[in-house]
Amino acid sequence: MNEQKNVFDSVLQLVGNTPLIKLNKITAHIPGDFYAKVEAFNPGHSSKDRIALHIIEEAERAGVLKPGDTIIETTSGNTGFSIAMVSIIKGYECILAVSSKSSPDKIDALKAMGAKVYVCPAHVSADDPRSYYSVAKRLHEEMKGSVYINQYFNESNIDAHFNTTGPEIWDQTEGTITHLIACSGTGGTISGTARFLKAQNKNINIIGIDAYGSVIQKYHETREFDSSEIYPYRIEGLGKNLIPTATDFDCIDKFVKVTDEESAHTAREIAQTEGLFVGYTSGAALQGIKQLAAQGEFDANSRVVVIFPDHGSRYMSKVYSDTWMRDQGFFDSQKEAAQAIEYIK
Repeated sequence: MNEQKNVFDSVLQLVGNTPLIKLNKITAHIPGDFYAKVEAFNPGHSSKDRIALHIIEEAERAGVLKPGDTIIETTSGNTGFSIAMVSIIKGYECILAVSSKSSPDKIDALKAMGAKVYVCPAHVSADDPRSYYSVAKRLHEEMKGSVYINQYFNESNIDAHFNTTGPEIWDQTEGTITHLIACSGTGGTISGTARFLKAQNKNINIIGIDAYGSVIQKYHETREFDSSEIYPYRIEGLGKNLIPTATDFDCIDKFVKVTDEESAHTAREIAQTEGLFVGYTSGAALQGIKQLAAQGEFDANSRVVVIFPDHGSRYMSKVYSDTWMRDQGFFDSQKEAAQAIEYIK
């Protein structure tokens, strides 16, 4: 391998070291400087490459994962793609239990990467035998020579970002970061990054983005699980109907909740103002910044980093589909789709 000539032995050597890109237009009216950590530059097009590679290599070092074994995981799509990618390179079989809320684009991508996919109903409780959590556990129990990654309850999920994402952001901002804004699903990304950044400067504000219909924000505020908070929502990879131990609530200062509709429109706005084609949760993260700005969170000295977790190509049949947006009731007279296609007959 000769990295100076941009030649690598496999795609796995491209995981991490993603760029920090200044946001110029979409935050122009907000005081402070805003930068996006664009995780779509990972080879698997999401931040989940980091945890897939780290957790699998940790399992190999511990002797838990052996040649010929099968890796099993629960995923909304991105972690599964990353695990499938690593499995191909390292020679493991891959089985994924996926939420039916995952976009068809994500599910097709998992199949394209050679994974066996079980699509499970999204709107059931975590302990329902049909849930993707329960299905993954059952498959692991039934299959000899299998390893269950279990990202929601795996401390290595946090470690992966403590070791990579946190140091990268600290170095890229030369230690001047004042705020980290990140969506919280499993919580590994925000928790690991926050642990590192808080160790460098305890005054950095760590703000998580949660979804309406999720229990995460209320648990952070009360340390009580409230099932009455749970109802169906559309954003993938954000929020939860359980409390993941891969979320370190003590290193997160606060959460804000965002809606499905506003997050979808903001994802589209990012593409059309910054030229960054990013996913649904990236729209949610930027929507959180808009709401925080309205509350007076930022000033001229703010230096804000927002994590954009994945690529917009994973959502072509959802937020980037005018048909889907219209079906959800997300278009009205103010936010109708722009007719950008003209057919010549």
